Amino acid sequence: MPSEDTLARLTAVIESRKPSAGGDPEKSYVARLLHKGPDAFLKKIGEEATEVVMAAKDADHGGARDKIVAEMADLWFHGMVALAHYGLSAADVVAELARREGLSGIEEKALRKVREREGG
Repeated sequence: MPSEDTLARLTAVIESRKPSAGGDPEKSYVARLLHKGPDAFLKKIGEEATEVVMAAKDADHGGARDKIVAEMADLWFHGMVALAHYGLSAADVVAELARREGLSGIEEKALRKVREREGG
């Protein structure tokens, strides 16, 4: 069964494709995205997010639900490329989700607003 180990392995592959790690934009899609800079991978995140929405809308009308999973995988992947660019990883996101576990969404949002007002 897939697990956090899958995210850790994918993170390692993405890290190895960074131009600073010798990733070759001619041979690696990830290296090409990172070489082009944030505009390239942020555009892909926007496209993939839209495709997730479209797949979900289609599923509401009899479309294949597995298309949602496929599009979400693309979105997560491109998000992981962005995280790597900014020196972050999927583990950071998992840690944030764990931190929020047990908080209601309303509580979590209120706490975030308090922190923003306090400048932290």
